[in-house]
Amino acid sequence: MEPFQYHVFICDQKKAEGVPSCSARGSGKTIEALRKEIGARGLMDKVQLTVCGSMGLCERGPNMVVYPEGIWYSNVTPEDVPEIVQSHFQQGRVVERLANTDSAALYNEIRTNRDKFLVAQRAKDAAGMLPDDLNGQIREFMESRVILTALELDLFTKVGEGATAAEAAAKAGTDPRATEMLLNALVALGLLSKHNGTFRNTPIAARYFVAGSKDYAQPALMHTAHLWQRWSTLTDCVRAGSSVTYQATPQRSEEWTQAFIAAMHRNAGERAPIVVQAVGAEGVGRMLDVGGGSGAYSIAFAKANPKLRSEILDVAAVLPIAQKHIQEAGLAERIQTREGDLRRDGFGAGYDLVFASAICHMLSPDENRDLLKRCHAAAAPGGRVVIQDFVLESDKTAPKFATLFALNMLVGTRGGSAYSAEEYTAWLQEAGFQDVRRVRLPGPTDLMVGTRR
Repeated sequence: MEPFQYHVFICDQKKAEGVPSCSARGSGKTIEALRKEIGARGLMDKVQLTVCGSMGLCERGPNMVVYPEGIWYSNVTPEDVPEIVQSHFQQGRVVERLANTDSAALYNEIRTNRDKFLVAQRAKDAAGMLPDDLNGQIREFMESRVILTALELDLFTKVGEGATAAEAAAKAGTDPRATEMLLNALVALGLLSKHNGTFRNTPIAARYFVAGSKDYAQPALMHTAHLWQRWSTLTDCVRAGSSVTYQATPQRSEEWTQAFIAAMHRNAGERAPIVVQAVGAEGVGRMLDVGGGSGAYSIAFAKANPKLRSEILDVAAVLPIAQKHIQEAGLAERIQTREGDLRRDGFGAGYDLVFASAICHMLSPDENRDLLKRCHAAAAPGGRVVIQDFVLESDKTAPKFATLFALNMLVGTRGGSAYSAEEYTAWLQEAGFQDVRRVRLPGPTDLMVGTRR
């Protein structure tokens, strides 16, 4: 069975640097060109494109196979793509100059390359060498640090429409030699291009990393840059059992607070529609947004229900940021802010929905028990508490992001962590909530919901 007229498999295998592979020979750009050309010609329902692993012709990549005919193309560049799409996919004519026509020779080449690969792998294993993927995991921090440093210096904005290393360094106030080294590394990572000594942003860098672009992400990503410092203390934290650099929110710098809330607001922009749909805004008259940050979730719920009124509780340093977003959304009459400490203060009463997003992971188990008791007191009869957070499976080894986030709380808080659905269920029931359930969402977070009878 073949539901599409053509099914295209194209290799994007990544191998150790210096080893021939389709990715090293530019398969990424060829894949991008294929997707654009297929879409531009209205062939999305006719041609299925699947990215795959090695086809065994690594020295002649990028390689692709077109079914049902089983035509093997090699050395396919982005410039070849329009011809393949028009000739083969629209007119049914094979592009002979790129096609492998001798099946016996093709088979022998693939088998020879496979045998060479196996010999090399056995030699590496016998020598006790780390596998490439494991070694890559260990060294991934280098690429992360390159990008974060460029973001801290706002180098992508400095490069703008094009700049030499000396020009970018002059704008950034950095050393020209060191700046060129950094810019060269960014070219290798695919975020900049370089021609005759002039650096330019690639489309993805121009979209997300250049000031003034619609999707400018640098302010939010500065939170990740700040996390770098904390994660460097992980060894000491494991020895100590808690953060060795902990600062309470009021003690943190304005720069840290701005970056943190910007990151949370950006994340909420993606998650809020999913959460609102899963929770439902119907019948919610009053909402309490505990630690509501930028106000993104209150805004999303208020937009979903024109009768809903929300109150955001957060520390004084955060409230001006929330108020700005609320004003921009035109919801100042329906969303209020209140200064408070979610660790100690009472929350009031009579709320149909008590919402706590990205809060529980900051707290210890005992702090969460206390928080949820105050949430129960704040909920009206029939009201719900909704927790959004990274929820671990029973043995706490999955999902991967949640296990890593538990360590993020180890290095950044006194007693925070990621918690399992069983732990949340026990705390909610202990607080007095009934009908406790987990709502699984697409993406890294889930919901835990309980109702006050």
